[in-house]
Amino acid sequence: MDYEKEEPEPVSPMGQYFNSPTLCIYVIGVLEFEVPIDDLHVFTLLEDVFLPINPRFSSIMVQGKNGEKQWKQVAVNLKDHVRMPIFPEGKSLECNSNYFHDYLSTIAVEKLPQSRPLWEIHIVNYPTSDAAGIVVFKLHHALGDGYSLMGALLSCLQRADDPSLPLSFPSLKPSKQESSAKSFYTRFSWLFSSAFNTVADFGWSVLKSSIINDDKTPIRSGDEGNDYHPVSISSIAFSIDHIKDIKSRLKVTINDVVTGIVFYGIRLYMQDMNSESKTAESTALVMLNTRNIDGYQSINDMLNTKANGPWGNKISFLHVPIPKLNGNRISNPLEFVWEAHNIIKRKKQSLAVALTGTLLDMESKVRGQEAVAKHIRGTILKSSAVISNLVGPVQQMSLVYHPVKGLYFTLAGGPESLVVSIMSYMGVLRVALKTEKDFINENKLKSCMQSAFEMIAKAAAEIPRETEN
Repeated sequence: MDYEKEEPEPVSPMGQYFNSPTLCIYVIGVLEFEVPIDDLHVFTLLEDVFLPINPRFSSIMVQGKNGEKQWKQVAVNLKDHVRMPIFPEGKSLECNSNYFHDYLSTIAVEKLPQSRPLWEIHIVNYPTSDAAGIVVFKLHHALGDGYSLMGALLSCLQRADDPSLPLSFPSLKPSKQESSAKSFYTRFSWLFSSAFNTVADFGWSVLKSSIINDDKTPIRSGDEGNDYHPVSISSIAFSIDHIKDIKSRLKVTINDVVTGIVFYGIRLYMQDMNSESKTAESTALVMLNTRNIDGYQSINDMLNTKANGPWGNKISFLHVPIPKLNGNRISNPLEFVWEAHNIIKRKKQSLAVALTGTLLDMESKVRGQEAVAKHIRGTILKSSAVISNLVGPVQQMSLVYHPVKGLYFTLAGGPESLVVSIMSYMGVLRVALKTEKDFINENKLKSCMQSAFEMIAKAAAEIPRETEN
C-alpha cells in the first residue's frame, strides 16, 4: 500500500488531549486463557485481523500544516509491537502470578514511542493461578475510547461454543415500563429537576476542575509527579448473579449495587488506614461515553459508525461525591447502595456532562489543545479516584479456538493514585484496581472491597426479594 497517497485523518480533540506533553493515557486490556497459548499465531492474527480493523492501528500522530494533529498511515513492523517476557522456568503458579503482576505493573508506566503506531501486544506463555496463558493489549487512549477499542479487540475473537454466531451483550436499553408515556406533571417535574441539577452539577464540576481540591487521604496523595510513580495492577471478581440478587431485594439497578460496593469498599479502606479520613471530602471522576446510544447487542453494533458516530474519543467526565462513612452508613452498609442510587438517578437528570464537553471545546478554541490537556490533568489530580466501566460479552469468547477464561482492563498514565475499572464477562464482574505503589496498600484495598460486597450482600439478604415477572 502506498501510504504517501493516503489522506491523513484528523485526530479527535479528546485524542489530542490524551497524547500531549502534559497528559498521556493508555488502556490496558488483559485476556486470560483456559489453555496454553504457545501455538497462537500472533503475527498472522495481527496482520490479517487486527490491523485491518481501523487505519489508526497502522498510523502515527503527526503535526498537520495548520498545527492540528493528524493520523498518518505508515508501514508497520509487527516485531516492534509484540513482546514476550521471559520468566524463570519451573516455578509454581503462585510465583508466575507474582512475576506477571510485577510485569504488568512495569509495562503500565512505560511510554510508547511516538515514532510508531501507538499499541503493543504482550504474550505471557506461562501458567498462573488465574490462567494457562495471558495476552495483554496496551493501547494509547488517543486511538479511541473504551467503546471503540473494545469493539475492535472483541471483533478479533469468536464465540467459543459456535464461531458462526455473533457475540452478544446484556441489553442496556430501558424497560418498556420505564420508556412508557409519562404524564404532563411527571414530564414537567423532570424538566424542572433536569434544569436545577444541570446548573448545580455543572457549577460544581467547574469548581472541582479549577479551584477545589479533594482532601489528601489514604487514596489520594495529591503528588504532582504521580504520572511517573510506580503502580500496581490487580483485580477482584464478583458473581453477577449475586449482584442481581442484591439488586432485586433493594429494587435498584445493577449499576447502583456495583457503585455502592465500590464506594463502601473505598471508605472501609480509608477508615482502616486513617479513621479520620472516613469523612474526608473525596470525589470520584467517572469517565462516561457520550455517544447517543442505548446499548449494543453485537460487535457489529459497536463498530457501526453510522449509528454510533465516527471512531474516536466520545467521552467526558462527571464528578461524583464518594459518600462519607458517617451517620446511618456506619451501621447499615445498604445506605451506600441507596445513596449511589440517588446520586446516579439525579445525575441522569442533568446535562452537566454535555456542557463539560462543550466547555472543553470552547477552551480548546480559545487557549489551545495543550491548555485543555493541562485542565484535564488538573481535574484528575484534584479528584480522589478515576472510575470507568465497560459491558462485556455474555458468552465465552475464544481466540482461534483458545477459550478466554477472564477479561479485565484498566487505565494507566494519569496522575491519580487510584483507578477503579469495572467490566462484566460471562456472568462475572471483574473490578480492576490500579494503585499508586508504596502509597496504597493494594491487598488491603482488595480485602475491603470483598468485605464491602459481603456486608452489603448479608444486609440485603434480610430483605425479601422482589419477584420478577
